[in-house]
Amino acid sequence: MEYELIRSRRRSLALQLKPDGTVQVRAPLRTPKWQIEAFLREHWDWVERQRARLAALPKVEKLSEEELAELKKRARRVFLARTAYFAPVVGVSCSRISVRSQRTKWGSCSAKGGLNFNCLLLLAPTEVLDYVVVHELCHRLEMNHSPRFWAEVERVLPDYAASRKWLRQNGGSLMARLPE
Repeated sequence: MEYELIRSRRRSLALQLKPDGTVQVRAPLRTPKWQIEAFLREHWDWVERQRARLAALPKVEKLSEEELAELKKRARRVFLARTAYFAPVVGVSCSRISVRSQRTKWGSCSAKGGLNFNCLLLLAPTEVLDYVVVHELCHRLEMNHSPRFWAEVERVLPDYAASRKWLRQNGGSLMARLPE
């Protein structure tokens, strides 16, 4: 069982299968190696199922560096507009908006109110992009994923679960479009 280990100040263990098939384990700083490997063994069936699913997907065409730069430019305009639209609906503001081409995140919200979005969301359906915008704006109210947080997301986007599911099912193929 080969895997890449990333230790951080997180509270729980997590598994991720990268588009190239690499297994990534994220672990709290002091988690013993035996516990990490037990966690990996316990979830190895999931890893194999995900690898099979990835192998069955049609091969995606990578974006060129020029296409990615253009996507980022367009994304900045789109995210500024969608954030301006949804911020008053959520009842919050944000200090800044950044657009990146991340390999693992669709968006994030800093404690100071800065929002980050993944430019690849422009390749997703509009309702999925809107879901991520609303999700990050709702973190301005609740910096967690508590029931109160999800109630806020649902108040603004009652059908958010469909977009969340779409990202889980199709997000990997979007991430796979990033240049090496």
